[in-house]
Amino acid sequence: KDLHPAVLQLGLYFSNHKIVGSNARCVAMLEIFSKVISEHKPPSDATFSRHIQKHLDPHIAYLLSIRPMSLSMRECIRWLKKEMADIVEEDPPLSDDDARKRLTERIGHFIRERITMADQLIVQNGLQKIQDGDVILTYAKSSVVESLLLETKKKGIDFKVIVVDSRPLFEGKHLLRRLVAAGIDCSYHLLSSVYVALKSVTKVIMGAHALLNNGAVYSRIGSSMVAMAASDKQIPVMICCETYKFVNRTQVDSFVLNELGNPDELVDTKSTLTTQTASNSVDENAVLASWRDQPDLRLLNLLYDVTPSKYITLVVTEVGLIPCTSAPVVSR
Repeated sequence: KDLHPAVLQLGLYFSNHKIVGSNARCVAMLEIFSKVISEHKPPSDATFSRHIQKHLDPHIAYLLSIRPMSLSMRECIRWLKKEMADIVEEDPPLSDDDARKRLTERIGHFIRERITMADQLIVQNGLQKIQDGDVILTYAKSSVVESLLLETKKKGIDFKVIVVDSRPLFEGKHLLRRLVAAGIDCSYHLLSSVYVALKSVTKVIMGAHALLNNGAVYSRIGSSMVAMAASDKQIPVMICCETYKFVNRTQVDSFVLNELGNPDELVDTKSTLTTQTASNSVDENAVLASWRDQPDLRLLNLLYDVTPSKYITLVVTEVGLIPCTSAPVVSR
């Protein structure tokens, strides 16, 4: 009942997958927290700098209960809590207005420097690796990969794109629509035909949700299969990833930490265009419609997977082109 209305609205967007992608979720969350901070009035017996973290904690807990946070969102919250702790330790103490202004400015600076401008630098660095005649394969939808491909087209480079996609989200369709609208020569494959798609490919470029300490990439489920198939064909795999997504944790499989999607999304095998209108209802004629009545049947809808570092050629970041195993050095 004490939550800010904007946080409640954001929670609904997250739960309904209206805001997807780690960058979009991080920016939306930080902007809402900035609004909460700017409108917060501490009680008369407390200072703003000491009360704001206590005020934000239930908002963070609410978002966590709605949908598990991505690893990059956890890093953003860790950074924000450190900023709040630094304000408390200021000597002489900051006034309430100064503390509020400093926090909101720091959040705006983080979004601008670590996400928006980082993406622009990644695009500039990535352009070095794309030449005339390239056939680029990408999987699902990454905002920074989309920006890179659109910028490559603007530079007049002659290249083709193969978009590989998979059920149940079909995120690649949104990317495909934007690339075709920009006049890029595209083709569309499902994940099951990735080896067919790789026959003419010269480079694989994908996004990431996080880069782990051991150089593994945590990304949309299916990414590791694409990277492994490309590595099998000796095709270079490039990952576009901002440094704020470098996380201090190690994972060797997808089961230690993951997010479970709605199992009913796997039941409906019809086109997503028809299912979006009734996303919460399951078609009674679907093959698996009665799966809940089968005691020995479980549907597992994992959202992410882990790609081992041996399948990744290089990582394109705002600080340059680096091997994925250099992630701990950069994050320090």
